Amino acid sequence: MSTIEMAPVTNRLLTRRERVVLSNLSEDVTLEQIATKLFVTRNTVKSQVRSVYRKIGVSNRAEAVAWARQAGVGVG
Repeated sequence: MSTIEMAPVTNRLLTRRERVVLSNLSEDVTLEQIATKLFVTRNTVKSQVRSVYRKIGVSNRAEAVAWARQAGVGVG
């Protein structure tokens, strides 16, 4: 599936907040640092990360970042 085909699927699949969390996963930061940046608790970010992983079918940060890059979901 090309990036063009994946972008609309991603927008339907993930909530806006899940896309924000996913975009932060590419940085070398902890969940605690992401939580602080987003003004939520670490547990909230952890829940959102698990939800992202489940929805996109991956099991770790590296796979999620690779998926996001392929899908064109603003990761660095």
